[in-house]
Formats: sequence, C-alpha cells, structure tokens
Amino acid sequence: MAGGAVALTAAAIAALLTTAPVATAASNTFTPVADTYVQDSTPSTNYGTSTQFVVDNSPVRQSFLKFTVSGLTEPVTNAKLRIRTISGNGGSNNGGTFKSMTSTTWSETGTTWNNKPAIDGATLGSLGSVTKDTWYEIDVTSLVTGNGTFSMGATSASADGAYYDSRESGADAPQLVITTGTTPPPTTPPPSGDPVLVGAGDISNSGSGDTATANLLDGIPGTVFTAGDNVYDSGTTTEFNTYYDPTWGRHKARTKPAPGNHDYNTPGATGYYGYFGANAGPSGRGYYSYDLGNWHVVSLNSEVSMSVGSAQEQWLRSDLAASTKACTFAYWHKPRFTSGANHAPDTSTGPLVQALYDNNAELIVAGHNHQYERFAPMNPSGQLDTARGIRHFVAGMGGASHYSFGTIQPNSEARNSDTYGVLKFTLHANSYDWQFVPEAGKTYSDSGTTSCH
Repeated sequence: MAGGAVALTAAAIAALLTTAPVATAASNTFTPVADTYVQDSTPSTNYGTSTQFVVDNSPVRQSFLKFTVSGLTEPVTNAKLRIRTISGNGGSNNGGTFKSMTSTTWSETGTTWNNKPAIDGATLGSLGSVTKDTWYEIDVTSLVTGNGTFSMGATSASADGAYYDSRESGADAPQLVITTGTTPPPTTPPPSGDPVLVGAGDISNSGSGDTATANLLDGIPGTVFTAGDNVYDSGTTTEFNTYYDPTWGRHKARTKPAPGNHDYNTPGATGYYGYFGANAGPSGRGYYSYDLGNWHVVSLNSEVSMSVGSAQEQWLRSDLAASTKACTFAYWHKPRFTSGANHAPDTSTGPLVQALYDNNAELIVAGHNHQYERFAPMNPSGQLDTARGIRHFVAGMGGASHYSFGTIQPNSEARNSDTYGVLKFTLHANSYDWQFVPEAGKTYSDSGTTSCH
C-alpha cells in the first residue's frame, strides 16, 4: 500500500535565508499483494497463508514476492526491498539470493512446488548471514522502473534456512520503498573537502516521524550524529532492531551517536552499546571524540556524572586541551538551555558547558525536548556573549511525538514544535553553516552562518 511521501528538501545556506525551495523527490512504501514459499518435499502443498516465507536447501524451499506499484508520477530513482527475519528462529548463515521474475500471474494461494513460476531473471542481490528479528534490505532499482506489477524470487544454497515475516504477519510485512523524482542538491555545494555533520535526537518509535527523517538523511552525505533517546521507550535490543534499524539504522555505518535517558532505561544502556558497537566509543562509557576537517567533535553522556571532578568532566578538559583543531562542536542529550514545557533546563550539564567555554568551543547540540530551538551565543550562565559565547541548539525533532514550548528563555532566537527534521552543519575551516531540513510537506526552515572564535 502506498505510504506517505517523504521529500528530500534543501536550501542554499546564507545568514538571512528563511525559506527553503520545494524538493521534488518523494518516497512511497508498498506492501506485497502476494507472497508465499514452496517446498520440494511437499510438492502439492500451498503455503500462501503462512505468516512467514522461507529460503532453504534442505528441504529445498523457494520464496516468491509480488508488488503492485501505482500512483507514481515521477521517475523512479531508487527502489529497495526490506524484509524482516522472524523472532522465533535463530537466523541463518545465508539469507538468500533474490532475483527478478518474468511471471507476475502466479497466485499466492494456488502456487505449489509442482506449478511454481520460474525464477528466471537477473540477480537483484544476496544476503549473507542473518540474525533473528532484524530488518534487511536489497536494492531492486533495476527491476522496479515505474508503475506496474513486479515479481521477485528467492533461493538459498544453504541447509540452514532463513525465515522472514510475510504479509500475513501484519506490521512486519515486507516493504518495497521507492524514491521518485529528482533529488535536489543537499545545499549550495560547500568548498571542496568541507565536512558535513547532520542529525537529531529523540528518534525512533512505532510512529512515522523517524521514517521521514531517515529519508532526509538518504539525500545528505556526511557524518550522522544522534543527540540521545535513539529509540523508545526503553532502549532494548528489540526496540533498536524493530524501530531504529529499519530507519536511521541504514545509516549506522556513518553514525556517531550519543545516549539519552530512554536508552538507559535498559540497565547500563546495553541495548544502545550493543547496537552501535565501536561507533559509540568505549563500551559503557558513552563519551568520546573525533575530528572532521578543521573541527574537533565531542559526543558526551548526560546520563552519567557531569560534575566538576567527575571522570567525564576531567576527560573532557584533557581532550579539549589536547586538540589542535581550530573549531569545536559538542553534542549530548539533556540541554543546558531550553524553552520546552516538558523538560526544564538541565543545570547538571553546567560543568561540561563551562569546560567547553573555557576551551573556546563554538557549538552545543542537545535533544530531550521534542522540538527545535536555536539560541544566540551565550556564556555558561546564559548571558549573551557575542565574543566567546557558545551557540546552543535543541534538536529533539528526530521522530518522537512533539512537545510544546513553555516559558521562552532569554536569547532564544528560533523555535518550532510541529515539524520533524534534521539539523545539518557544514563545517568550514573557520566557520560553520547550519540548516534545519524539514520533513516532506512542511516548510519550516532555519539557517545561518557563524565564524569560529
């Protein structure tokens, strides 16, 4: 079934720019009109009503999926098949080989081993080892060229079968995700070599906001950051696999995360550290740093002690003192400054802010309140400081349901509480550009440029 379209929006970055041009790319999601498998040891049996489909070589099991695509008005630029392994099986060393098929007339409830259609087309992709209860993705752009009906067949050379949820399973049914139209340039092209850092906090749950923001990331190159509360409600491994992995998870290889309080609802945030692995820094610590171009970037942990003299505060001061980069960017979950109604400004983050201010940092990005807010450069007490002040952002618009604003705090310059989006930074040698990139169908935008200290 066609899902909501997701546009990839972009705008030229300039200090006074307040609106973004409308992008022409969109994403549509379809579920199968038919899926089934057949088995050589039961040649006359139909498995069309099963809640799973299987690829195996002992017994030999082959699977078939059929999608009907309609309503597209722009050319297809990308098509991906997404399938989920079942929770009741340990996985397989071979997830199967998927090919296109000529036949589109086969019936879900009538197909058996004896009358199965030929898997006679080109190979679309193969999956290696698969684990249980996890989404996987195959690029099928070569097959899905526009509106029409398309069939795919899957086989495996392994005797260790791979089991996937079929359309009868409901919410975990296979998906065909199609991007159409012309993807605009992410922004006015920055000078060659200038890195991009893009992301948000408060991201994944059972809603559609994370899907919208993940699709924005599809069109923005660079490093992805997260500002905590990566998945709701409890940061479990199952929630990461169910909600985060099919959306923002496809960008995991380029993601540098930070944890939030919901990630720590699982003791020790073991779901978070297990999912992100080395990308989250030393396991269990939750703070680390890296360099991008002429920038030093620090990911911190607002869920452990931040007090003066704490391990994190001492590490941060040593890390900043050792940096040779001209500009510094920091992010974590709980904001020192915010006008959100749900969570007050978190004064416990003050020692981290002070350490960053003492070392002439430029930027701090947090989440926690599910909204967007930008502050003018301020000193650690929240007073306007145009000479050495740090610009604070609250970027809790990654996908979780929005919160409202309460008392507007001093030096708050821009706010939005009804638009999901991502916050994009282009990191020049001695300055940065910021841009709020909104979800499809929304027009809110905020952008500008600031020099490093």
